[in-house]
Amino acid sequence: MTAPVAAPDTAAPAPPAAPAHDPAERRARASQSFWTAVVGVPAVFSVLRLGVEAGGELQTTLLLVANVGTVNLLAGFLTTAARLLSTGLVAVFALGAVLRVSVERMPPGVRRPLFARWVGITPAWFAVASFLLALVTWPLLYLPLLVPAFVAAFQLSPERLHEQPLPRLLLLGAGFAGYLWLLGPTLLDAWQQRELLAVVLLVVPLVLALFVTGPLPAAVIRPLASITEAAVLAMLVWAALPVISTPVLPLTVTTVESSPGVTEDVRGHVVTVDDVNVVLLQERGGVRYLPVDDVRAQVLCPSEEELPRRQLRVRDFHVEDSLLEGLGRRVRPVHRVDAACRTVR
Repeated sequence: MTAPVAAPDTAAPAPPAAPAHDPAERRARASQSFWTAVVGVPAVFSVLRLGVEAGGELQTTLLLVANVGTVNLLAGFLTTAARLLSTGLVAVFALGAVLRVSVERMPPGVRRPLFARWVGITPAWFAVASFLLALVTWPLLYLPLLVPAFVAAFQLSPERLHEQPLPRLLLLGAGFAGYLWLLGPTLLDAWQQRELLAVVLLVVPLVLALFVTGPLPAAVIRPLASITEAAVLAMLVWAALPVISTPVLPLTVTTVESSPGVTEDVRGHVVTVDDVNVVLLQERGGVRYLPVDDVRAQVLCPSEEELPRRQLRVRDFHVEDSLLEGLGRRVRPVHRVDAACRTVR
């Protein structure tokens, strides 16, 4: 009697397990996407601004590219778009920190939102520098919004002030008292002038700062992450439109003597000046070359965006000025607008 022959094993070999994502690789990708956004967005904005200022004309755009140096372009971007850049960074750090602490308390294996990954790879000094940039470039009216944003970005809940309730309440009371001492007169003036937006911006952020730290409920993390990422992107696009259309070149009124005894005022942005011509990008379009020998006078004109619209002040600083602008106006008070700037259009 022969022994039974064992049937060959026909089972397919188990597929190899999918390699787990390397944390270092995820961190490198997040770092690359973050710094690409930080460096690439200003560069794209600068090029777009030149195209918009040239009126969409190719030759005029090439003229501006050839004469507006990189340093001048960067300086123009920093002076006009620094608050936009700082707003985006502050929003990313505040939302990302809340999402990060919420995801860390969930079961392992949950993919972290983009802002949470960015916060994880960003050095603390860069986040602090972003808040300092916002502090000196935002209008004073919007500076209270930095309080809840800073609290959320660094997770400064009231419990972290002190472990005992009574000292904690005393510290919070001292903070509220200092805030009212600084902004109380402005808040009273805003109420008397029926500036409801100003009242909301001065009161609500301070109260909101007590409740913005995480963690969030697990059910809302994923939807909130998608909504906030889309909202921040939409906010930046909406705020970028006036920044892109803001002139890079100084606006002047140049008086030229077109013929003996006959003068003409030409309003436009100075592109370049050499020994032969003053090249102006006219306000209503087109480039004009003015012979240097015919120029009789030239005045610098402020833009309409610089004119104040509210009558509120914070300790002698206008609420629509930033700290840098307010300090600058103290060093060089606003001069009288030349009559040529009002009459020539």
